[in-house]
Amino acid sequence: NAFNDNMPFDRFTLEQIGGDLMPNVTVAQKVATGFHRNTMLNEEGGVDPDEARWLTLVDRVATTSSVWLGSTLGCAQCHDHKYDPFKQSDFYRMLAYWEPTTEPTVELPNEKTAARRAELAQQMAEWARKSKDSALSDDDKKKATAEVKKLKAQIESVIGPTTLVMEEKKGVELPKTFIRIKGSFLNKGEEVAAGTPGILPARDPSQPRNRLGLAQWLVSKENPLTARVTMNRVWEQYFGRGIVETLEDFGTQGSKPTHPELLDWLAIEFMENGWNLKQMHKLIVMSRTYRQSSTISPKMRELDPQNVYLTHAPRFRMEAEMIRDTALAASGLLSAKVGGPSVMPYQPAGIWDSPYSGDQWQASKGEDAFRRGLYTFWKRTSPYPSFMTLDAGSRESCTIRRIRTNTPLQALALMNDEAFFIAARALAKKMQGQGGVVPGIQYGFRACTSRRPVGGEIDRLYNLYTATKKKYVANPDAAKMIGGDPDFAAMAVIANVLLNLDETITKG
Repeated sequence: NAFNDNMPFDRFTLEQIGGDLMPNVTVAQKVATGFHRNTMLNEEGGVDPDEARWLTLVDRVATTSSVWLGSTLGCAQCHDHKYDPFKQSDFYRMLAYWEPTTEPTVELPNEKTAARRAELAQQMAEWARKSKDSALSDDDKKKATAEVKKLKAQIESVIGPTTLVMEEKKGVELPKTFIRIKGSFLNKGEEVAAGTPGILPARDPSQPRNRLGLAQWLVSKENPLTARVTMNRVWEQYFGRGIVETLEDFGTQGSKPTHPELLDWLAIEFMENGWNLKQMHKLIVMSRTYRQSSTISPKMRELDPQNVYLTHAPRFRMEAEMIRDTALAASGLLSAKVGGPSVMPYQPAGIWDSPYSGDQWQASKGEDAFRRGLYTFWKRTSPYPSFMTLDAGSRESCTIRRIRTNTPLQALALMNDEAFFIAARALAKKMQGQGGVVPGIQYGFRACTSRRPVGGEIDRLYNLYTATKKKYVANPDAAKMIGGDPDFAAMAVIANVLLNLDETITKG
């Protein structure tokens, strides 16, 4: 909702890090703190709960410094940073901000839950009146009292959706923690108070020394990093490569910016226009640089093969979730529904087989099977397999930059994964409705690539259709396995090919 409503990024930051500390705090602001609540947990028998909690605090420091500062402050957990000017005390002063936190579960407003509680409350009120009615016998009053007690228990048992959040402990004026010598949890050193890294601009003394004050410092105009790091990440989404390639590391071991003045300009523009993300997205996509042709000349291929100097429009493989969304959109299956609980689209059997849990993957039905990849249920010990094959992170820790790989498994997943073949069958059905084989192929080609076929592209696809149909005519049982007669089966193969074209899964 925050992104869809274009919440200013500075306010978004305040709510993510210190939403529970804001004046007149709302449920939504509490929910925002779930970002940092979503660290890995270890509740196995024999685990030291204090050490397990400490590891979550370490994760929060590393995540905050990477996401907002583009720094590897996490490297200073055990000793002073080897390459950047961060001291070990800087790491623990940052960690102190999270020391006084608790991790409760809160119930979210829900119309269905509220309606059920109201219904039970009305019934309880009626029985309560009866229990005090002097005209009734003692037995009837006892029965009414029992019903009141029963309904009260039922109301308490009606629980709506819940989420994990963070809350500050009461009465903590100045968060503190101990430096751990060599990073060992048991080896306590000097006690330090919450504070920001000494190499960066000082925190405004008027700001509170808690997580909300930390967030205010992160988005202050005196802090040179947050806006630059954020704009660099947005740039990478559109061009496949950040102005600083190492999105997670703006330090001495990171890449130097290819266009430092551009990055500075974007950061200033971002801040001076109210931290308006949608405006910055629009600015970038309407720029002459972004609207170039992705065709690259032999000379530019030699001089700028990685498009470091933006000699042509970006061209790179889309992210895992986008590839699935693209296939569903081309086939007409993609659900436009926004929000709601996670879904479980098709995945191969056996992925969730585990001796430690009886949880089962319950495949979603109807529209929920075709929701955007964003809504796919994620279990860290058994992630959604096709996303992992296509370089999605495991989500065990914060991943600032996904590294793209190119493997045979990716092509095999796109060709054979049932989730993608369902999309191919749906696309084939739409292609068959275009009034002929050639119009159908033309329709499918444009749906997948956003352009019309040229040259011999139609001929190659038509020839494949003809040869494939001939095989299915000779083997109608194989056609039935795909879901129809030889005509449909051959068209489904063409749709499958179109969904697997490099051009379909490539941005540019």
